[in-house]
Amino acid sequence: MEGDSVTLNADVTEIHEEYNTMLWRYGAKKYIIAEISRNYGIFSTYDDVPDGRFRDRLKLDDQTGSLTITNITTEHTGDYEVLIIGTKLTLKSFNVSVYARLPVPVISSNSSQCSSSSSNCSLVCSSVLNVSDVTLSWYKGISVLSSISVCDLSISLSLPLEVEYQDKNTYSCVLNNPISNQTTHLDINTLCHTCAGTTALMIYVCVY
Repeated sequence: MEGDSVTLNADVTEIHEEYNTMLWRYGAKKYIIAEISRNYGIFSTYDDVPDGRFRDRLKLDDQTGSLTITNITTEHTGDYEVLIIGTKLTLKSFNVSVYARLPVPVISSNSSQCSSSSSNCSLVCSSVLNVSDVTLSWYKGISVLSSISVCDLSISLSLPLEVEYQDKNTYSCVLNNPISNQTTHLDINTLCHTCAGTTALMIYVCVY
């Protein structure tokens, strides 16, 4: 999740003499972002490449060689690897996916007027997105009624629903990605109501 920290473990319990060099590399161009070299007395992070996205975010463990990225953003999504050069050559790869924090979905009535004739209430759940890999769903209790998904689009998602005015079931709208979700519960009494002020005319007929 954006704002979190992630640690990439080199799987080295402790750096010994046999681990002469450890290189942390990022992306298809394999930018070196951190290095440990006993031969040359190097213990450094290189957070000015590429395009400064790692600036003030990299921490290198001097005992295990593990690399931590702090305050991570979606820009840090991608492939990482650590190359360990010593008595043998070891390469370990990582794929990091970073997800933006989700907004809370909004439920609104699809009609600006109350109804005195229709038995159904038209609703819509919506969310303005600037994130990827999300699904917007309507739930009735714990059962999914409908859903819509997007991968890499910055769009406004909306999903309609019709319920009866006197429906006593529990409905909720959920926006989720692979690691988190945001839920809004439907308050039928607030959003779905018939027109007030209707007068009933009653005629009594007396027979003598």
